[in-house]
Amino acid sequence: MQLTRDSSAVNFIRAWEPGRVRIAERWITGNVIVGTDQIIEAWTSARPHALSISDLEPALALEPTIIVLGTGTERLLPDVELMADVAARSVGLEIMSTPAACRTFNVLLGEQRRVVAALFNA
Repeated sequence: MQLTRDSSAVNFIRAWEPGRVRIAERWITGNVIVGTDQIIEAWTSARPHALSISDLEPALALEPTIIVLGTGTERLLPDVELMADVAARSVGLEIMSTPAACRTFNVLLGEQRRVVAALFNA
């Protein structure tokens, strides 16, 4: 699925397929964190419903105001405690399917928001 044709230097997600995302001309497989100008590959082996605050530390280190969490092909809610831990750091956490998270990340990035996408690509 093509998501955007933007070719700027920031990390717009250009396409998503089950198991991988395309940023610029590069396909990245597996779970990944995407920031405005950083990509963290092989992010976590945890399942979406078992995420802990320590799993999100690499995303939080990028100092976002919002984390868009893509939980795969379906929306799966992580533990309520995780959402409270992220909120305690004054960071929003939006949870949705990975394709929706990719689209939302691009919109927020286009609005020049400090956004990070944490994506499960299973």
